[in-house]
Amino acid sequence: MNRKILNYFVFLIPPLIFVGIFTIYPVFASFVYSFYTGSGFGLDNYIKVITDTNPLRALVMPKLDYTPPWGALIHNVVWIAIHVPLVTVLGLVLAYVLKYYVVGSNLVKGIVFIGMVIPPAIGGVIIRFMFDKDIGVVPIIFSALGIKELATTWINYPNLALYALILGSVWIWLGFAVTVFSAAIEAIPKSHIDAARVFGASDWHIFRRIVVPEVKPAVIIVVVMTALWDMKIFDIVFAATGGGPGGATNVLALVMYNYFARLLDYFKAATVAVILTALVVPFVIIAIRRWL
Repeated sequence: MNRKILNYFVFLIPPLIFVGIFTIYPVFASFVYSFYTGSGFGLDNYIKVITDTNPLRALVMPKLDYTPPWGALIHNVVWIAIHVPLVTVLGLVLAYVLKYYVVGSNLVKGIVFIGMVIPPAIGGVIIRFMFDKDIGVVPIIFSALGIKELATTWINYPNLALYALILGSVWIWLGFAVTVFSAAIEAIPKSHIDAARVFGASDWHIFRRIVVPEVKPAVIIVVVMTALWDMKIFDIVFAATGGGPGGATNVLALVMYNYFARLLDYFKAATVAVILTALVVPFVIIAIRRWL
């Protein structure tokens, strides 16, 4: 074997060992444990996890009303349905406005990006304060607008708590979207914008006809990465509400944690981990195919 190739293998051995111990083996072990029932192997863990109706562990709650808890899986879906469009649209609009209409935009971008720098657990605590009746900025705004129903501590009420976390996470994740879209907008040839202005195109037409089509690859990146982040969200929920009140903000990663750390049921925890991985894999495949 060529000595140069042999040197490559020597340098690859330590990272391969590290990946094997801390990534490949845990994934394989979790998959095996998810089928272990204590006396043998089967689908009992999956059946029990999927059919569990305890609000703190349920993946899907058997209810038809419009008030959470709906189950951790449904909460993750609702999170994606609200969070992804808000982050994508706000990030694109903000990046466009900062590029063409704001002096000192880099300073504003730095302020927006603070949410990404803050550890998610700290972000969860901040969200808790943001929606507090006495000191939170959101209830204060609604109180000033005369909307008393929303001028309260959101996380104390099942019908508001989940939305409080989702809206708070928009602030945390918006910096990522603005950064990606800002880079995409910078890559748009200036001649395209100038030509459109010469022919009398309005700002709205420039944004819709030139900017949006040009940044479509960035839109895909933001949508996929945001959805991926939403599916495995944990820190914010754990720090802000712990899944309460009454399981109204529970998510898949928190259900896995509850099985593992609170009930010490490692096999059901592995089962939830496998389910979560199966739901995340499609987003990963889309991302890989897009970038490669």
